[in-house]
Amino acid sequence: MPIQFLLFLFCVFKLQLTVSQNISRENIPIVDTKTLFSLIDKQDDTLRVFNFWATWCKPCVQELPYFEELNQDQKNKKFILYLVSLDFKTSIDKKLKPFILKKKLSSKVLLFDGGNPNDWIDRIDPNWSGSIPASLVSLNGKKIFEEGEFENLQSLNAFIKKIYK
Repeated sequence: MPIQFLLFLFCVFKLQLTVSQNISRENIPIVDTKTLFSLIDKQDDTLRVFNFWATWCKPCVQELPYFEELNQDQKNKKFILYLVSLDFKTSIDKKLKPFILKKKLSSKVLLFDGGNPNDWIDRIDPNWSGSIPASLVSLNGKKIFEEGEFENLQSLNAFIKKIYK
């Protein structure tokens, strides 16, 4: 075997090990209702996208690559993507962290511990039934909301552009 190939394999393995160690050591922020709404209600020129999802939600998992691509497309702009997990707090180490590793998520993941959903769902949007996936965009105090799965990156971008109308 050529030495270059062995070096390549070593580098790939080392990179995967480093990413895994970073995730396992990294604390996924657990946010309460007050913290989440302080992020949503920020009044500045940063576009914030909040995707409400869970590891057990098939449509949520199917649309995650579109959010990851969006995050990469917007990385040099005033933009923050929050993947707001609605998984149980007790599943953070056994389900959420391994899921993030497996899917190679690079976006900011928050674990939402908001208590009774009836206390905060209407604050996100009065028409939200509470089902996921669901997404919220906020910019300078203006908000738009969409319940349901995005079929592709284009439909996600079209939704986000509504904030500018």
